[in-house]
Amino acid sequence: MNEKTHMSTKKLLRRLAEQRRGLLVPGAFNALSARVVEDLGFEAIYVTGAGVTNMWFGLPDQAFMGLTDIADHTARIRDTVEVPLIVDADTGFGNALNTYHAVRTLERAGADCIQLEDQVSPKRCGHFSGKEVIGTDEMLGKIKAAVDARRDPDLLVMARTDACATQGFEAAVERAQKFGEAGADILFVEAVTTAEEIRALPQRLDRPQLMNMVIGGKTPIFGADELAGLGYGLVLYANAALQGAVAGMQKALTVLRDTRRIDEDPALVTPFAERQRLVRKPEWDAMEKKYQ
Repeated sequence: MNEKTHMSTKKLLRRLAEQRRGLLVPGAFNALSARVVEDLGFEAIYVTGAGVTNMWFGLPDQAFMGLTDIADHTARIRDTVEVPLIVDADTGFGNALNTYHAVRTLERAGADCIQLEDQVSPKRCGHFSGKEVIGTDEMLGKIKAAVDARRDPDLLVMARTDACATQGFEAAVERAQKFGEAGADILFVEAVTTAEEIRALPQRLDRPQLMNMVIGGKTPIFGADELAGLGYGLVLYANAALQGAVAGMQKALTVLRDTRRIDEDPALVTPFAERQRLVRKPEWDAMEKKYQ
């Protein structure tokens, strides 16, 4: 029997993280990108705040996204896929009380894990310069609020620290340890800058950890197998799909601009039939006949 047939997606995600086998988790920025991720066999999806901000608003990852925006995307993605969803809730969209409300809202929308970070609001991408972090005690209050807000005790809380950039690696590790003690299920030390730091984190922190591989970012790229060997639970590629999609659009539209036509070349565009398969048109056709 498939695990998903007798285990909630929240319990499944907890098991996957605790296995510490470097589970690859791609990011999705809308329902169709999530469908593609699931269709390719990935076991979990990250609903990316940066991706939603970039693709929905055409803006940089600098706190332009609100709770309603990410909740709406989460609900649409939850209706589209069966695998667990990790949802980026930025700073909780305010103080501890706002964080409590955000967790309630995102759990209702279908999140299985909610990620919260310790940046000063308005936050910015973890690989941008100019970040600042709130006091440790304030962040601990947000984590405790998030834990208390859970309706389902299997909902996971992921706590991210961006303190490496401003306070150094040791301070970030100390923060992360306190986040775990406050109830965070998964820890995420963002934007480490050396291979030595990547290798050290699983030895320093006892909770399952996520390592963020930002293509073109500040953290050295490690293969998921190597990260699994180090003991990481999750390996995030939050915007591989986004960057691939933009490259694909630029490639196809450049050909259209320059040649003034596009044929159904699978090296250039997804064929019409594949596009319909991904949005499950045959299933909708079957339902249409069923209800006639």
